[in-house]
Amino acid sequence: MYKEIICHVYFRKSWKMYTSHEDIGYDFEDDPKDKKTLKPHPNIDSGWAWMVVLSSFFVHILIMGSQMALGVLNVEWLEEFHQSRGLTAWVSSLSMGITLIVGPFIGLFINTCGCRRTAIIGGLVNSLGWVLSAYAANVHYLFITFGVTAGFGSGMAYLPAVVMVGRYFQKRRALAQGLSTTGTGFGTFLMTVLLKYLCAEYGWRNAMFIQGAVSLNLCVCGALMRPLSPGKELNDDGGGKDPQVVPAQSPGSKSSGQLDGAEEKGGGPRNEETLGDLPAQAGQEKAGHGQNMGAFRVLKTASQLTRRVKKGFRAWYSGYFGAASLFTNRMFVAFVFWALFAYSSFVIPFIHLPEIVNLYNLSEQNDVFPLTSIIAIVHIFAKVILGVVADLPCISVWNVFLMANFTLVLSIFILPLVHTYAGLAVICALIGFSSGYFSLMPVVTEDLVGIEHLANAYGIIICANGISALLGPPFAGWIYDITEKYDFSFYICGLLYMVGILFLLIQPCIQIIEQSRKKYMDGTRV
Repeated sequence: MYKEIICHVYFRKSWKMYTSHEDIGYDFEDDPKDKKTLKPHPNIDSGWAWMVVLSSFFVHILIMGSQMALGVLNVEWLEEFHQSRGLTAWVSSLSMGITLIVGPFIGLFINTCGCRRTAIIGGLVNSLGWVLSAYAANVHYLFITFGVTAGFGSGMAYLPAVVMVGRYFQKRRALAQGLSTTGTGFGTFLMTVLLKYLCAEYGWRNAMFIQGAVSLNLCVCGALMRPLSPGKELNDDGGGKDPQVVPAQSPGSKSSGQLDGAEEKGGGPRNEETLGDLPAQAGQEKAGHGQNMGAFRVLKTASQLTRRVKKGFRAWYSGYFGAASLFTNRMFVAFVFWALFAYSSFVIPFIHLPEIVNLYNLSEQNDVFPLTSIIAIVHIFAKVILGVVADLPCISVWNVFLMANFTLVLSIFILPLVHTYAGLAVICALIGFSSGYFSLMPVVTEDLVGIEHLANAYGIIICANGISALLGPPFAGWIYDITEKYDFSFYICGLLYMVGILFLLIQPCIQIIEQSRKKYMDGTRV
């Protein structure tokens, strides 16, 4: 029996070491004890994976769609608070920027709590930000409640939605990400209509209150993000049982001893008294035992939470600053520099196209079918189409990503040269289609760093996008103030975008040169 116990403990410890070595990439699960088995998981590319895509789709509707529709509320804030357009615009800019900039810090939450809990908490914080904003007395109050609070909650729900899709898909990653991110386009239309209706019927304050209630659906979306391997929890070395507390002497044994002693001394009335005290003694001992077990459970929970936080922080810290830091990956660093320049080039046409239309006297045609709507509609279909193409076995995701980038930067350069509505519509369609590469960003990031580092890495990428979204439009407006032309805004942003693309080409060029040099050296040796 003793040998069997020793063998059992040795087997358990060896199995733990094996799983921890093989499954290091799955430390982000909601429960760190949940591990992925070596067998293919039945939900990879099928089953519950599509529920995760649906969850991510609704997260994009509720977060990105709402932020794209903030122009409706911006008009209401201008009329209510009578502040400058620049100051009022910072409310929506802060919300969108913080949603993306907090990405690296949300990676810490994912490492510690898992994607599901992080998304649920994010939904609660986002809803709280909307509700508190309904009581705003000035624009500066909105900076805190809507810009910071709602923005931080959006970031907590957005990053897990992207990461979970990446975990559930291997063969159809690009298609899955494309389908989920189309929620941004659908959300732009739906949330714009919803906010316009609510503001017209109930006023902007009640509209924000109702939108806060709608945002609670992010908690439902987060609940759908269940861990990939929900199997049974691994037990501790103690065999999965709580450490045995030495039980107090049972009431029956104690009372029987007292009863025997009383009988030996021959006291009848004492027997009755002893029997009468038995229920009280049993109740006191049960209460004391219950208090001890309650205190033990609290201590155990606190200990597990502390270990989880330490483990999550170590994983987060090593990913950024440790020996295995993401920044030691030169290709990933180049990708970060690309992200700093890319996002503003997509945002700038949305912001400045209405003013360009007015300059070219195309307002009547634009009112019939807005150019920004052309970008949004084509953008929805482009994400799915590019996802399907990138998943083809004969096509590289990286090549599709680069071609889409080159098409987008070319469209930005051509746009200021076109002065007719038909021409602008064609260019806007190209911008909408080529910008569909945003659905490929998580896939490219995963290829660069691996699934185990996707949460931290994609957090950095969207942080760079957030900085670009914050600084890009004001930079374009500043150039217009100096030159009094939007042409130079698009040209300079296009040049900056080209710099970002060059960063992506540096590492492949180095690899090609090294390979050709090796072939040359091998040829000279022969």
